Amino acid sequence: MADKLGASFKPHKKAQAQIADTWLRTSAATAYPGTPAGIPLSLVLPFGYYNTAGGPVQQAMAFYKTPLERLVVVHDDIDLELARLRLKFGGGTAGNNGLKDIQRRCGGTDFYRVRIGIGRPPGRMDPADYVLKRFSTSDREAVDVTVERATDAVCDLIDSGLEAAQNRHHAA
Repeated sequence: MADKLGASFKPHKKAQAQIADTWLRTSAATAYPGTPAGIPLSLVLPFGYYNTAGGPVQQAMAFYKTPLERLVVVHDDIDLELARLRLKFGGGTAGNNGLKDIQRRCGGTDFYRVRIGIGRPPGRMDPADYVLKRFSTSDREAVDVTVERATDAVCDLIDSGLEAAQNRHHAA
């Protein structure tokens, strides 16, 4: 997403994360020359393990004075089939420890999620082992396409709202 928006990640002094600050050109800014550049957008890539992402996310939100309801978290989801993309607002964690930590540290569940399906573990494989293993070549290709679609979905979510973004990206 940073590449697509022409942004570069840099270590942040106030958050345990790399952050890329950029602008999202909105449809209104594109349609009406001379309007503001769009919406300021900060992409946050926490240092450390995903299961402890809540601290860096909380630090970045405090620095930028971002309310919880403006947070968008992009994450994998074993409850979605491989390469399926879904957007939602709020909800539970379905056992996702990274989401649990974000909810605990940031004070609630009322944030947007862009979920990228990785499918269920085969047989009796431990889910923790499954989410850490490498994708097969064909699965990797499918996930890479979905990650590109997730970039577009985040932009549509911010520009057009949840319902419009769901209508566009859930159909694919």
